[in-house]
Amino acid sequence: MTLRRLLILLICTALLPACANPPFKDEFESDKPWIEQMTQLPAYPEVKNLLAFDAGAVTGNQYLVDTTSIKIGQDDVIRFTLVVKSSSGAMNVSYEGIRCATSERKLYALGRDDKTWVKPRISEWQQLDIVRQFYAQRELAKNIFCPHQQIVGSTEEAIQALKAGMHRSIFR
Repeated sequence: MTLRRLLILLICTALLPACANPPFKDEFESDKPWIEQMTQLPAYPEVKNLLAFDAGAVTGNQYLVDTTSIKIGQDDVIRFTLVVKSSSGAMNVSYEGIRCATSERKLYALGRDDKTWVKPRISEWQQLDIVRQFYAQRELAKNIFCPHQQIVGSTEEAIQALKAGMHRSIFR
């Protein structure tokens, strides 16, 4: 056996246990089951904290996010208060979450006229691509909060993307 073959054999033998049981295997997120964290409702939105964004030409409504309500959970869900204002001035307020990895949204609470929250009848994860009326949530997921299906790194990054109308990585 040549010296070169012997060295290769020794290196492979030395590395084999490390290759068979990599020390970082437990750190892969895909190996762990996803668990949704408990959600606390934010304060009811104030007009001074609302930031408008373009949800597309499909509707004449104005779409706004309460910047103080944006939270990125340890479960990789971005939660926020969405305000939809009609051309007649009527407002719908909701507290929602988007799970970027799966392109899903969940409704956590609805705002009432007395500026309190109420639980919705249905609060389950729904695919953004299937339900047609989720214009605003699809725009937020695709171009602002979840560029390339990756959640933004911070609340500040989410607010900057809202102000710009698109996440900076979309331009690349």
